[in-house]
Amino acid sequence: MSRFRPLLVAAGAAAVALSLAACASTPGTSPSGAADEGYVTPGKLTIATGETAYYPYVIDDKPESGEGFEAAVAYAVAEQLGFDHDDVEWVRTSFESAIAPGPKSFDFNIQQYTITDDRKKAVDFSSPYYQASQAVVAIKGGKADGVDSIAGLKDLLLGAMAGSTSATTIDEAIAPNVAPQLYNSNEDAVAALKAGQFDAIVLDLPTAYYVATAEIDNSFIVGELPAAGVPDQWGLLLAKDSPLTAKVTAAVDAIRENGTLAEITDKWLGSGQGVPLLK
Repeated sequence: MSRFRPLLVAAGAAAVALSLAACASTPGTSPSGAADEGYVTPGKLTIATGETAYYPYVIDDKPESGEGFEAAVAYAVAEQLGFDHDDVEWVRTSFESAIAPGPKSFDFNIQQYTITDDRKKAVDFSSPYYQASQAVVAIKGGKADGVDSIAGLKDLLLGAMAGSTSATTIDEAIAPNVAPQLYNSNEDAVAALKAGQFDAIVLDLPTAYYVATAEIDNSFIVGELPAAGVPDQWGLLLAKDSPLTAKVTAAVDAIRENGTLAEITDKWLGSGQGVPLLK
């Protein structure tokens, strides 16, 4: 019996090794990369968006539907990472809390985050999935009605979200003679414009199109502004030094290169074309 024990042990070890190799090589056992370190929940992709997500980025505040520009981008990235639709879990965060330093409750966050060097000190970004321009929205019959140049905007009281590319564009592209009104969120700024607290609001073009067509009655897009300051390129936001950053960037690059990103952009943001450029 003792003479055969080493052979039996060796045979058993070989069988276990073969069994493990077979399991490891069996396709479809888990999403690509899901076993790697870095995901909030193994086998799942946890994506965050705003506490309230708005059209055209998310339809009816239901990102799990995949309907809306950013919801569709999120699921296209998930597919590239090897996750099925049912393997995606959504969480909500405020805009500011997500860009603050510290641990994250998500694998990546998508809510129109402009990539900036200052923000990169606290978080990581993927490569850009969209480059937005800025536009001015006003109410018909107000002081901005009839304005067709940047010079015509200088004496207006403008509004925007504090710390946003919109606010930077007001300062650098318009350089108004009156200090702008700044708010904690686009929603607050839009509500203030509705209440007549200032003359016109600056928003990214997709949001401007939505606000002018569906959010504020009797409003219109005055025009698009020239680029100013940091280019408004949006990236997926990840925790600082996340082990997923390279993979997520590769996924964004893949959907850009295979045409998926262009199709999504045309479907959900194409309506904003044809806005006059203010000079």
